[in-house]
Amino acid sequence: MKAVLFDLDNTLYPAERDLFSLIDVRINRYMEEVVEIEAENVDGLRRRYWQDYGATLQGLIRHHGINPEDYLDYVHAVDVSSRLSHDLVLQAVLEDLQLPCYIFTNGSRCHVDRVVTALGLEGLFADVFDIRIADYQPKPNPGPYQQVLSKLAISGDQCIMVEDQPKNLKTAKQFGMKTVLVGAEKEHRQQLAYVDAQLEKTSEIGPLLNAWIGLVA
Repeated sequence: MKAVLFDLDNTLYPAERDLFSLIDVRINRYMEEVVEIEAENVDGLRRRYWQDYGATLQGLIRHHGINPEDYLDYVHAVDVSSRLSHDLVLQAVLEDLQLPCYIFTNGSRCHVDRVVTALGLEGLFADVFDIRIADYQPKPNPGPYQQVLSKLAISGDQCIMVEDQPKNLKTAKQFGMKTVLVGAEKEHRQQLAYVDAQLEKTSEIGPLLNAWIGLVA
């Protein structure tokens, strides 16, 4: 193994922190106030764009001609520190990992920087791959995965992916990656063929990775 890819939102911090609800409000406001979509049509369009393209942003680019950078700046302008604080346990775990760590997210780099700072994890990631990695195509589309592996000059079977979204891990497994699902409550966890391991929180990952590294050493 040569790399660990961590998703950002609801992976590096628990979903219970509910940071995305702040972003969610900004997305709706952007669609209503900037794109001038009628409020009663916003929810339906968001569901359709998620189903068709994997993210609201792609639908707005394709059907409304928006500037993606303007969108990213607008929707991520939230007070991250109101929901997140330093995670000393996760910090220690990441410092002890024997593999280089990267962030691979559908969010923007500015959002990554704010979240990482709020969690006290500065300097622990070798690089960040955001929504721009494949011309604003989001996970689980294969394009971003291909671009990340190309940038790292490694194959999928040399990589571990840590995510809270099963569908994103399904694509990762198609590239041959080891996959870790984070955050599902035990009673709601499903046995998915493309998920190699499940954890309640990312800070539990140390023993698992050490075992995998030992097996492939």
